[in-house]
Amino acid sequence: MDYSKNYFLAQQLQKGDAKAYDFLMNSFYKKLCAYAQSLTQDRANAEDIVQNVFVKIWIQRKMINPHLSIQSFLYKAVYNGFIDNYRKNKPVLLLEKKYMEAIDLVNETEHENLEELIRCLNAEIEKLPKKCKHIFLLNKKEGLTHIEISEYLNISIKTVEGHITKAFKILEEKLGDQMQSWLFLFFNFKKNTI
Repeated sequence: MDYSKNYFLAQQLQKGDAKAYDFLMNSFYKKLCAYAQSLTQDRANAEDIVQNVFVKIWIQRKMINPHLSIQSFLYKAVYNGFIDNYRKNKPVLLLEKKYMEAIDLVNETEHENLEELIRCLNAEIEKLPKKCKHIFLLNKKEGLTHIEISEYLNISIKTVEGHITKAFKILEEKLGDQMQSWLFLFFNFKKNTI
């Protein structure tokens, strides 16, 4: 959303324009639910977070700053809602803290469309060599350890490690430095799974 549209929408929201609020909901609700679900891994919880964000926006509409990006504000508000819920339910462990930092880093990249980011990541994973891709997904998506993969495929642990290392190198070349953050976000990635 360009600056002038953002500014106009923010002003209309401040005035209590219901049509501007409907436009905001229609433009961002589904995208924010997809983003929240990637954080919570739970659709109902994701929808609750997003609905709370929209309720707060309406209640606090007079405080909206028209000079700031509404899109960035919405994504950050969803992220903060997720963190608030998460902290109520469990203490933050070191690995979980890294996971949240990764989510924040990905959020800060301000990708126009989360679905496009997911498509890009999946497309690059699909291009991996067949066996490399299979082992990589067993580890990062299915959550199998290197030992479990070794036993399941009847191959050595060194072979498993070699394929995962190869997958990382290929993905890093294609996706850049934020590759680990993207994997954290979409696959609950744990780097040192043995």
